[in-house]
Amino acid sequence: MTGRRLPGLALASPLLLVLLLVFVAPMLLMLPLSLHPYEAGAGGIAKAWTLANYTSLVTDEYFREIIARTLVLGFGVTAICLLLGYPLAYYIAHAGPRMRLTLTMLVIFPMLLNLVVRSFGWIALLANRGLVNNLLVDMGLIERPIRMMFNLFGLLVGMSHIFLPFMVLMLVPAIQAVSKDVQDAAYTLAASRARVFWSVTLPMTAPGILAGSILVFVLSISALVTPRMLGGPTYKVMATLIYDDFLQTLDWPSGAAMSFALTAMTLAVIGVSSRLLKRWGGTA
Repeated sequence: MTGRRLPGLALASPLLLVLLLVFVAPMLLMLPLSLHPYEAGAGGIAKAWTLANYTSLVTDEYFREIIARTLVLGFGVTAICLLLGYPLAYYIAHAGPRMRLTLTMLVIFPMLLNLVVRSFGWIALLANRGLVNNLLVDMGLIERPIRMMFNLFGLLVGMSHIFLPFMVLMLVPAIQAVSKDVQDAAYTLAASRARVFWSVTLPMTAPGILAGSILVFVLSISALVTPRMLGGPTYKVMATLIYDDFLQTLDWPSGAAMSFALTAMTLAVIGVSSRLLKRWGGTA
């Protein structure tokens, strides 16, 4: 068994080395930084040691609100992408070869555009004098513009559009992997299309659903550009707060502690999801 593991370890060692250099090492360098208090002045970092940067994440209502807002945003974007992405992925998976290629290219195409450009596009649509509000006012449906930016709604809309392709691309192979023979066997037992979907197709694509949800959730809670543009300077999430701590207020200890909290949340979600995937794999 050991002889089999050594070639695998040798093949993975370059990737592990890169991971250590670009992820683990910077995080370890930030750990002592997060244990110092912030001191206004030239250095900005006091010499004393403290856990206040971590305890404030739990005790301070401001930080609790930002963490809760980040989680709500992550779960909200994931749910929207799943609800919109599954029917689209199902249609792509069962389409003919030519149609499948066309639809796949249409799904991938937005990913080829710059993230800033796509975010600016949503600003043009959702602004108080944007296309959507102007259209609603001209149609007489509203008297004054509705606030669609610098709040949760704007972030949900913009980020769902940006991360929807990731969900679809994860779901299409999972749906294609469902054996047609299993579905035909269910039909021979007089099961309806809805019953076959809920009892056969959906459970068999659960690993793909979970994998796509993990990817979208992790990308959502760690996104910076779109929350910065659509959320503005007041509607902060963890990523934008970390950015401000490091580059604007220069409160590096607080930013480092928030970075570790965001990393811990991400690793916790990945760990729980990995166990669920193994459980599904063992029962499949």
